Amino acid sequence: MSVVAEQLVKVVEKTERLIGLCVALQEENELLKFENQSLNALLESGKEKNKELEDKLRVLKLAKSFSETNEKSLDIKQKINDFVREIDKCIVLLKK
Repeated sequence: MSVVAEQLVKVVEKTERLIGLCVALQEENELLKFENQSLNALLESGKEKNKELEDKLRVLKLAKSFSETNEKSLDIKQKINDFVREIDKCIVLLKK
């Protein structure tokens, strides 16, 4: 076989190897993209769960503060009215 033919065979073999590596890397890339999407979904789920738990904790702390106080019912009603006003302000800001 001539030198040129041998070099051509080597180039073809290397090209085939490179194509195989490229295909393998593309498959790995797709798997990593899928894994990334799954992890992002888990992260969002965890964030939502965390927010829910924080809201529950806030409500529990609020309820506990009401149960531990010896305030008159007017003071408690005033606190509730303050909370309602704060919620109304938040709603107005959300509508903007």
